[in-house]
Amino acid sequence: MIPSVFGGKVQCHCKCTLCIEEEDKMRTRNILWPTDFSDTSSHALKYAIEMANLYQVGIRILHVVDQPFGDENHMILAITPEELAKSMEEVASSRMHELLEQLNTKLQIETVIRRGDAIAEILAEANSGDIGMVVIASHGRSGIAHFLNDNVAEAIVNKAECPVLVVK
Repeated sequence: MIPSVFGGKVQCHCKCTLCIEEEDKMRTRNILWPTDFSDTSSHALKYAIEMANLYQVGIRILHVVDQPFGDENHMILAITPEELAKSMEEVASSRMHELLEQLNTKLQIETVIRRGDAIAEILAEANSGDIGMVVIASHGRSGIAHFLNDNVAEAIVNKAECPVLVVK
């Protein structure tokens, strides 16, 4: 029986070597919480903290800054894409510090800010070998918005090598 954060017990009927290894990884490795600093993402943090407390593991907080693009030779931007990216990273760092100040936990917390495609960077972190679970928010897009925008949570669920908890 595996303790559930929602009160009951979840039983694995399989007991195969793969399931046992996955359980061990989840119970001994950090939890990855990717954030875009939205309210939905903050809601997922509560689940990440609960899971980390349950397994007595740390949390790695990841924010990905999009790599801006533009041609400085055409003067589309008043600043270069590199300057814009650095500015975005500084804002993210400031928000990350604010978030850390609000957390009241004795858990080990690590923060990471990466630059690039959100899906690729989250997957790189999730599949790095020291992540046991990803706790990610779903933004719940539907209709045409679902088809026009990348669904980050869906991509992580489909491509991550570790368990993924998607929070609505």
